[in-house]
Amino acid sequence: MQRFAQGFYGYVFAVVVCLGMVGIFLLITPTGRSEHIPQVDYTIDLSNARRTASYQVWAPAATPKGWIPTSSRMVPSKGTVTWRLGFATASRAHVMLAQSDEKPLAEFADRMAGIARSEGTQQIGEATWERRFRPDKKQRSLVRVLPEATIVVTGTADWPELTALAASLKPQPAA
Repeated sequence: MQRFAQGFYGYVFAVVVCLGMVGIFLLITPTGRSEHIPQVDYTIDLSNARRTASYQVWAPAATPKGWIPTSSRMVPSKGTVTWRLGFATASRAHVMLAQSDEKPLAEFADRMAGIARSEGTQQIGEATWERRFRPDKKQRSLVRVLPEATIVVTGTADWPELTALAASLKPQPAA
């Protein structure tokens, strides 16, 4: 019986020592208190899209203050070119610009927006954009279907942030 008691107390002692070591490690390990959002340079994907796309590529002339480009992916596939550009907004919501000449154009818009139903339109500059909202994911989208391509600005950001990105889009000359 005494052996079991000694073994049990030995086990408890070992656990306490391990927890103490972990506590000391956590106290002396430096931790960053500042936010770090990885930033990407999307100019190469923009250049590739301008060179390979059969349609007019659109890109932000200037991103709104405090926005960080976090992802960029240009995918040529079976004669179509799709470019997705993601941002963390100043409020740290997510916004993505997606554009493609994938046919049918409406199906690309439905897939990017996550919903096919429109909630009306919104005038941004000279262009009319369709507004969509997917409540289960709190995803808002602005959709513009052009004759040769579809542009979708979508994400968890609020309408003014989506509008800011859509308003900043300018047609890019072909490379």
